[in-house]
Amino acid sequence: MTYREKHLVELVDDAGQAVGETSVSAAHQPPGQLHRAFSVLLVDPAGRVLLQRRAAVKTRFPLRWGNSCCGHPAPGQSLAEAANRRLHEELGAGPVELTEVGVYIYYAEDPSTGRVEFEYDHVLRANVPADLPVHPDPDEVAELRWVDPVALEAELDADPCSYAPWLGGVVNRLLRPSGSAVASSDLTRTPPRLPADDAAERSGGR
Repeated sequence: MTYREKHLVELVDDAGQAVGETSVSAAHQPPGQLHRAFSVLLVDPAGRVLLQRRAAVKTRFPLRWGNSCCGHPAPGQSLAEAANRRLHEELGAGPVELTEVGVYIYYAEDPSTGRVEFEYDHVLRANVPADLPVHPDPDEVAELRWVDPVALEAELDADPCSYAPWLGGVVNRLLRPSGSAVASSDLTRTPPRLPADDAAERSGGR
């Protein structure tokens, strides 16, 4: 078990209201416990997004392509603080200004590790320069690449097994913001309790 598997996450209900806490490891054991998470998309001036291929040692969906950075805020921790911490740890990047573009609730089972993702996922966008310096940690990231998000949607349909199961919903929120976006100034406070549009949406089946 990696040290992060022992960290605490915030358990929530379908409306994003906190209902308790547990460890990262416990939250991802079958059948899974719904908990707060975030997915960061770094967007360059041409509109491309940075994808990372998750390292082989990841406990959930290793070697699949995902968004720029993912993680979990600690109970009561702001999204901005948690996301910038993970950007630094995974990519050696940041801090960046973040804007929330939507919330995505999803459920997915990893056939290779037996772990479960069941997350109330805050999708965060950051506009970054084309020459953003990054220094990925090889224990976190196997590869990086910049892609057009519209073309990525087609790739996700054609070859879904190469991608993390949450990526489609995350890219959808980027391209079609829910209208409940939260400014970066609000992200420095306690994670907002926003209603998740399409709250019944589940990826990967139950």
